[in-house]
Amino acid sequence: MQGDHLALDLAVTIRHDGHGGVADDLAEPAGLTGWVRAHARELAPDLAAAGFTADPAALAAAVEVRTAIRALFARAVLPGEPSAADAGRLPSARLALDRLNAASARVPVAPRLDWPEGAPPAAAHTVPGAPPAADRLAAALARHAIAFLAGPERELLRACPAPRCVRYFVKEHSRQEWCKPSCGNRARVARHTARKRAERA
Repeated sequence: MQGDHLALDLAVTIRHDGHGGVADDLAEPAGLTGWVRAHARELAPDLAAAGFTADPAALAAAVEVRTAIRALFARAVLPGEPSAADAGRLPSARLALDRLNAASARVPVAPRLDWPEGAPPAAAHTVPGAPPAADRLAAALARHAIAFLAGPERELLRACPAPRCVRYFVKEHSRQEWCKPSCGNRARVARHTARKRAERA
């Protein structure tokens, strides 16, 4: 089952850095530029075209939406533990909902009917006017998050329990416990080491 995972992809731009810390792929506008270009298909074509370059306003908007998403992901995985990167660092779920909905409302979207000659009619959406790129980006990201959180895959969302991992993932099969095989290996090594210490004690 593969749904709208753009919100998940945005959430995991906070990740384990491989050295016991946390890395932020969106620490600078250049990181957001690369991320938006890599997700061109999922984002609005005018926004995600190869020429998109993030500025500080777009970065701030994207990070605010990401923070709201991670707060709502922490709520979604309850009663399980949230990501270790999120514990005590996120706004309340109520504030996160308000921020996400406000971001979605930054840019109105109007339904549009396209009906090319010799082809069936098709519904599309258009953005009236020329809102700033930061608003278009925030609205697009928020709408993807709303689709994910209101959809069936929210029930399959998990925080990876592997040592030092801070990622969320969608559980794709009943035996999946970690976001990636490397996290599973790290968890097994940690359990083995803990058992050996307990035996020596």
